[in-house]
Amino acid sequence: METRCICKIRSVYRQIMKFETDLEKEYGLNINEAMLLCLLTEKESLLAGDIADELDLTRSNTSKVIANMEKKKYIRRHTCKNDSRCQRFSITPAGREVLEKIHDLPLCANDVLDS
Repeated sequence: METRCICKIRSVYRQIMKFETDLEKEYGLNINEAMLLCLLTEKESLLAGDIADELDLTRSNTSKVIANMEKKKYIRRHTCKNDSRCQRFSITPAGREVLEKIHDLPLCANDVLDS
């Protein structure tokens, strides 16, 4: 790997760490919670296992992320029609609203991700 590549990765990594700090301070969310909101805008509704797979999290960590986001009323749980054991999750209007605000944080608002 050439030096320029790792230097770019270092730069992006530092920006992501700053973004995470700003996200926590401004909205009380961690990066996994924010990514869940993004995922649910793309997929509409998902099972917990699908969320775990999409976010590359353990099932246990996914359960914690889901529980936190339900408490904040950013996502909601729906029982599947044919099986009451089946639970699907979708984003709420409050979740969409906070996600729109997150898009205004510096990392999202500038062109670093386009370069």
